[in-house]
Amino acid sequence: MVGVNKDVEHTVGREGYGTGLSRRHVQMIAIGGSIGVGLFLGSGGRMHSIGPALVLAYALCGLAGFFVMRALGELALYRPSSGSFVTYSREFIGPWAGFASGWMYWMNWATTGVAEITAVGTYVQKWAPGMPQWITALLALGVLLLINLISVKVFGELEFWFSVLKVVAICAFLAVGIFIAIDGSNMGGGVTAGPHNLVAGGGFFPNGFGVVLISLQAVIFAYSAIEMVGITAGETANPQKVLPKAVNAVAWRIAVFYIGSILLLGMALPHTMYNGDASPFVMVFSKVGIPAAGDLMNVVVITAALSSCNSGLYSTGRILRSLAQRGEAPRFAGRMSSRQVPVGGIALTAIVYLAGIVLNFFVPKEAFDLATSVAGVGVIATWAAFLYSNARFNARTRRGELERPSFRMPGAPWTNYGTLIFLALVVVLMGFTDETAQRIAFFIAVPGAAVVLIIGWLCVRKRSHAAARAEESEQAQLS
Repeated sequence: MVGVNKDVEHTVGREGYGTGLSRRHVQMIAIGGSIGVGLFLGSGGRMHSIGPALVLAYALCGLAGFFVMRALGELALYRPSSGSFVTYSREFIGPWAGFASGWMYWMNWATTGVAEITAVGTYVQKWAPGMPQWITALLALGVLLLINLISVKVFGELEFWFSVLKVVAICAFLAVGIFIAIDGSNMGGGVTAGPHNLVAGGGFFPNGFGVVLISLQAVIFAYSAIEMVGITAGETANPQKVLPKAVNAVAWRIAVFYIGSILLLGMALPHTMYNGDASPFVMVFSKVGIPAAGDLMNVVVITAALSSCNSGLYSTGRILRSLAQRGEAPRFAGRMSSRQVPVGGIALTAIVYLAGIVLNFFVPKEAFDLATSVAGVGVIATWAAFLYSNARFNARTRRGELERPSFRMPGAPWTNYGTLIFLALVVVLMGFTDETAQRIAFFIAVPGAAVVLIIGWLCVRKRSHAAARAEESEQAQLS
């Protein structure tokens, strides 16, 4: 029997939300969360600099992602909540942890969304070079904002079809990749596909094992959004049945879509042939003579960018409302529409995206590289919140204070702490990379964010504690 906190299930986190997300929506949102621009576009540059050993980085981060999802799944079944890790961090770590993790998550999506919505304009210029980039980005933002404001069901439907397109593209590449690797197809220039390319051009570790470790932060950022499943829990019909299957499916998706794709990329061509300026998938499709490969992949990359922005608006709207309910975010961020949509939080994130579109013309590219590096730290902070909250939850179940669901974190609490150590190592390694953006993020941006969060908490803690007392009083009356 799945244990759920019945007293608060419908009064905390889920209050005011509908249940418009069906099983197929949640399943495909889970898939969409694990396939993004980081795979379709960013893996080319990483493959060139790291070599075939990049597959190890994806495997290590994928294992961490699996434990994060299992920790999240157990918490989500204990209490389905659109406040997700903010709700769990408050209960099992402390109010300050909910505040810090919520704003770190918002920072992640705010910076990521700005980069992605701007990228949409860049990708569209392939077909319409005369179209100003800002107009395309603005139109895309307007459409996504409208979809998020209509209803959660409309959001789920759009994300479903975004995910379908991405999955079709990945499956097509996997089929082509397996065929050419077995067939030993001629890739041009005297190069043939096959396992031998995994050790061509300097071996499996052409630049050493150290670069594999240094790449972990970027790979974790590529995995960001898999936690979307937890946020959908508060608007999912029958979460006890839907969520375990969605969470478990993340493991094989990571293995097949990410690890499988990187492995096949390594077999298709020597790593030296890839670069950061072109999608590695387009390169492989083009080498085997698939017509219009560039145009088809451009559609997929645009879809991935739109999907990312769509998810950002959805998730931050729910997280900001959870913060606003405790006085930890501007009051208007907690506003709900008659359609059961957190319009205030969505609007706040959309304003940041809009400002980013404008700033893109005045801020150099390096600033966006720094923003995404800081966003990667936001992902790690979110994952750490899930893991530590789950460890504290399990400690309380062992004392008999709470009932543990049948869907559980395997190997807890040792897997919790082991994964937390791994994530801490990833952050520390940012200080040893040659990439300027990551070094600035580690030595300046991360400490700066910590200072801002401490000051912010000192400013709102009285309102937060007062809201918590009012909430406890209301729950006591209900019980």
